[in-house]
Amino acid sequence: MLILTLNAGSNSLKFEFVRTAQGAAKWGESVLAGAFDDIGKPEAKFSLRSGKRVVSSRRHSAGSHEEAARALFEWVDAGNAAERGVALDAIDRIAHRVVHGADEFGAPALISEEVLGRIEALEELAPLHNGPARKVIVATREWFAAAVPQYALFDTAFHRRLPDRAALYALPPQLARRHRIRRYGFHGLSHQYLTLRATQLLDRSLEGLRLITLHLEGGSSVAAIMKGHSIDTSMGFTPLEGLMMGTRSGDLDPAVPLYLMRREGWDAERTERFLNKECGLLGVSGASADTRELRDRTSEPAVALALDIFCYRVRKYIGAYLAALGGADAIVFGGGISENTALVRERICAGLEWCGAGLDPDRNAAVIDREGCISTADATLPLWVIPTEEGLMMAAEVARV
Repeated sequence: MLILTLNAGSNSLKFEFVRTAQGAAKWGESVLAGAFDDIGKPEAKFSLRSGKRVVSSRRHSAGSHEEAARALFEWVDAGNAAERGVALDAIDRIAHRVVHGADEFGAPALISEEVLGRIEALEELAPLHNGPARKVIVATREWFAAAVPQYALFDTAFHRRLPDRAALYALPPQLARRHRIRRYGFHGLSHQYLTLRATQLLDRSLEGLRLITLHLEGGSSVAAIMKGHSIDTSMGFTPLEGLMMGTRSGDLDPAVPLYLMRREGWDAERTERFLNKECGLLGVSGASADTRELRDRTSEPAVALALDIFCYRVRKYIGAYLAALGGADAIVFGGGISENTALVRERICAGLEWCGAGLDPDRNAAVIDREGCISTADATLPLWVIPTEEGLMMAAEVARV
């Protein structure tokens, strides 16, 4: 079975062709993967990758997510992927990542006009993500018509079983229910993959296993996992809550946005854009949202401060989730920052020796963009780096349908 996975970000479109067997217990094989980045910008580019490594990249005009999707199909249709055994008429199923499924979707949904309408209705909760995903779905359905079944997979689904004490905010229940305000959590496909892969590497069953999984990249989140289920997570009603991120503020006194609206004369749209696009690592450092760039500029006070805040907040959440879980059997680092920035992992783990999570400096330096244990040999709380594979997780979910 050949499955195409499409993962639309706010200005990107990742794709991966995965070969797997229906209902297979093992992970499928990635046969072709890549992305369109900086969609809508003059410097938009198209790249192919092998594992986590970019093997080719070129400029490619993509003014919208629909254009990027059509450009991918045209590129494959022209035979450019034939040597990998990839052709459009060989695709058995298509999986689309959709960020926000609210309380409506808890499993892969076969896409229909009705499902598409429900996804559109949820755009208000995640306008930066659900909108692009819906546009990619529309373009893909137009191209393939009814020839290939297409499924929507929701990042919120993995967190559907959050207990009320973690999911609910301190708001009047009637008001919260009326406006569907609760903690939904995101990056579910990544946290799910990290959880399942950790069980394999640790040779443990999900039953009784307690994990803290870190998805650290442009958007970052932490999850507390008990018996394979998320019992708490840092992102909430929207992907803005929680950790400091590349350009998002993360946790903030709720009065701050109101204060800025009054003092700066901002409306809700301007305030939302500020909190999502102008804060975080970029806002504090004044230099970049990319930790790979920031690690080479730590002599600059603003950059050093940005990294210090970022790492401290991650460490603080780890402490909170150790308390929520009553201890943990492993801490798992996933996502681009976790996978390629040893300095950030080092600073996050600094001072965690008290709970048995001792970091081995040599192992930490050696594990870049690959799986590996980075804790000391005598650590009682192992530290693992597991490059997250959302495409493989999506393919596995769809193959099980």
